[in-house]
Amino acid sequence: MEQEQRVREPENIVWQTRTHEETAFERRLADAMEKAFIGGVTELDALVEYLNAAGVRDEENRAWTVESYRAVIARLGA
Repeated sequence: MEQEQRVREPENIVWQTRTHEETAFERRLADAMEKAFIGGVTELDALVEYLNAAGVRDEENRAWTVESYRAVIARLGA
């Protein structure tokens, strides 16, 4: 197979593209989630507990609940 036939143009998958530069809040949340996952957190309740214990608050500076986490993630993923 010729090299030109093997090389394809990269495609942007919708969930890989952003409509805006991430905010400081989004970076803090993503970093904390990554650390939680690396630490073995796999359940939503445990993730919410981890975020609260790590001092990562929501955009209103409130402690997380499962419901508030779901709402924020749904909004950020929209």
